[in-house]
Amino acid sequence: MRKALRWLLSFAVLIGTVGISSAPAGAATAAEPDIKDKILAIPGMSLIEEKPYTGYRYFVLNYTQPVDHRHPSKGTFKQRITLLHKDTNRPTVFFTSGYNVSTNPSRSEPTRIVDGNQVSMEYRFFTPSRPSPADWSKLDIKQAASDQHRIFTALKKIYSKKWLSTGGSKGGMTATYYERHFPRDMDGVVAYVAPNDVVNNEDSAYDRFFRDVGTRECRDKLNGVQREALERRGPLRDKYQEWATANGATFQTIGSLDKAYESTVLDFVWAFWQYSLVADCAAVPATDVSDQEIYDYVDSISGFSAYTDQGLNTYTPYYYQAGTELGAPMVKYPHLKGLMKYGPEYFTPRAYVPRDIPMKFKPGVMRDVDSWVRHNATRMLFVNGQNDPWSAEPFRLGKGARDSYVYTAPGANHGANVAGLAPDEKAKATAEILDWAGVAPAAVQEDAAKAKPLAKFDAKLDKRDIEREPMLRP
Repeated sequence: MRKALRWLLSFAVLIGTVGISSAPAGAATAAEPDIKDKILAIPGMSLIEEKPYTGYRYFVLNYTQPVDHRHPSKGTFKQRITLLHKDTNRPTVFFTSGYNVSTNPSRSEPTRIVDGNQVSMEYRFFTPSRPSPADWSKLDIKQAASDQHRIFTALKKIYSKKWLSTGGSKGGMTATYYERHFPRDMDGVVAYVAPNDVVNNEDSAYDRFFRDVGTRECRDKLNGVQREALERRGPLRDKYQEWATANGATFQTIGSLDKAYESTVLDFVWAFWQYSLVADCAAVPATDVSDQEIYDYVDSISGFSAYTDQGLNTYTPYYYQAGTELGAPMVKYPHLKGLMKYGPEYFTPRAYVPRDIPMKFKPGVMRDVDSWVRHNATRMLFVNGQNDPWSAEPFRLGKGARDSYVYTAPGANHGANVAGLAPDEKAKATAEILDWAGVAPAAVQEDAAKAKPLAKFDAKLDKRDIEREPMLRP
């Protein structure tokens, strides 16, 4: 959730074009109606564009949703979804990032493993999938889970085979919350690097993480750069001001450029471990380098654009949720004593949401999800990264869990995946995903060690961009 990884998407709207059908899988044949006609026959579904991709049909769509699923008559909004169609006889993976949806074709890891279709949903209140006017009280995890449930219910009539839900980071959280509220929809869940902040004001797990992660030498180097950035606040803040003036950046939401500067610097160590590897420690500069070198390195890791109004605006829905249900980490900085003007207690989700949007935290929501997962998880796989700060507070399984697993990828950051697990766990996880999707080959059913993705790697479709974003965003 830290650094400036942006889930910036391409919103270009192209004139609909017809994709290329898959020869072996048969995206559409003369014997069946065109898949686009089937999709658009669903009430409330409309086409934004179709993009060609060899072996698939790819659609960007709008689906009409109630603003309030508890009271459907009180208005609707259009929610953006995408569909990577392979074959109605293949399983389907329901993916969400928990943020905006990308309008370019891509495949999540489970989709490649099962060689299936993929439905991707834009999370409610991320523009353009935002009701107007926006009643922020209608942004909660139950409403979002209900969005997924309605999409699944509508598409299940066409895609009748097994369904899996998945997502990474906030998307992994989203897949978990969906399962908690609609446990009968999916046939399996694969949640990547999903943080589980059960008690919002108890964050000692993160402090323990930063005391032990990586090597002592690397931790000292990172802490040294972070401290240096605050000791040189004057000249480095001037560089920030020059950049802000040149780029028209403003700081109304957070309150001042100085607060944005401190917040970005406090992000630095977290952001490094979220998106970097132990091998990257060699590039951390010494504390005696120039002001420009310190500024540039902090910018490359944390991103000084993150806490501008322009940087925060896209993520207002996330910060709102963090401050009302999800919780957010508060880390201690003993090595920065005497250098912080505002202190970590200032930099909570409330600081990043415009003041005209009311917020009140509901502490029971995450406790409910955590308890449900511990006692009721069925066919759920949680994949965490050993060196990922967000994995410091993971989901755990209790005695009531069935056919569910929690695995940690050694040395991995926030991009941890099944492919990065230890060999035996990788084979087991892959075999389970294939089994849950109903496509496990006979050889895999007999020996999980033989499990591997059913679809070949596609450098473009399977490209994994670990996007940068500030610490308070997963």
